[in-house]
Amino acid sequence: MPLVTFITHDQAEHEVHVTAGTTVMRAAIGNGVPGILAECGGARSCATCHCYVDEAWMEKTGVADEVESEMLDFVMEPRETSRLSCQITLSDELDGLVVHLPASQF
Repeated sequence: MPLVTFITHDQAEHEVHVTAGTTVMRAAIGNGVPGILAECGGARSCATCHCYVDEAWMEKTGVADEVESEMLDFVMEPRETSRLSCQITLSDELDGLVVHLPASQF
């Protein structure tokens, strides 16, 4: 079961283990992690599951596709490491993934 560490804007850490195949968004929602609103439920239509992938993990998580990139145009404080957490599916390869949560979603 992959481990994901969510780091909030105030540096609080939330570690959760989830079944491979779960999205980062579902991992947060299912474990009560604050800072992932997920108003559209993972349909890539709201950007309220915005997160920053830790730079050490960018190569493994990949980059946003065109639709995701368009949604990221609407987030507050975008960065090069910005992703929609609903678009990152956890696998054993992503065990230990670290994501940071923006202050704008709290």
